[in-house]
Amino acid sequence: MSNPEQYGMDFYQSNYIIDNQEQSYDSNAYGDVYGSREPQATEQPQSSSPIPPEMFLPSEYRGQLFQPASNLEYYSQSSSVDSFDEEPPLLEELGINFDHIWQKTLTVLNPLKPADGSIMNETDLTGPILFCVALGATLLMAGKSQFGYIYGMSAIGCLGIHSLLNLMSSSGVSYGCVASVLGYCLLPMVILSSCAVFFSLQGTIGTMSALLIIAWCSLSASKIFISALAMEGQQLLVAYPCALLYGLFALLTVF
Repeated sequence: MSNPEQYGMDFYQSNYIIDNQEQSYDSNAYGDVYGSREPQATEQPQSSSPIPPEMFLPSEYRGQLFQPASNLEYYSQSSSVDSFDEEPPLLEELGINFDHIWQKTLTVLNPLKPADGSIMNETDLTGPILFCVALGATLLMAGKSQFGYIYGMSAIGCLGIHSLLNLMSSSGVSYGCVASVLGYCLLPMVILSSCAVFFSLQGTIGTMSALLIIAWCSLSASKIFISALAMEGQQLLVAYPCALLYGLFALLTVF
């Protein structure tokens, strides 16, 4: 049986040399713990000009920091495309032309005035919607809530007149144009409904006024249709179905 002391000495024996470790440490590494210590590092000489930050980057990453490359041609093209001066006005993009609206209104108010076919053959629904709302508002002031009947009869009447005009004319007409003309010619009916706010139309005077307004609306609409579609000599044929349509609005106004 071996000696335990000899076994312990063999177990902890290694090739680690303490003398080499002591030599690797600097004699002044620890210095005076409690004393003042002077700086040992030597200061590098400062140059007159600062060192650019590119010098600290590797050669393959060097470049201009925070200075993106500018493309003058791209900015010149984008500025010319996105220029606000070249954009059309908002009302023109929406298809609202107050000059045309005023001319159409004057044409409707004066049945004897010749209509301009180039202006009337447009899909302009700003005036018709305004006149339909005005007719419903005046009827509401007279104690009659008829908005649903107004919109329903307008849609069905436009479909009927549109089908009839496409059969009578060779050029044809769009549904928007028919709705625009019939809506603008509803303006005299708004005048009749405004009179119903102040006095009753159920009488001889009211009936005669309603017939006059129906004739006014139908003649204005037929004049515009024959001018826009070049249907000379067919005004009475076009005025008859228009008079039937505006007669329904007159019944809502009188009764």
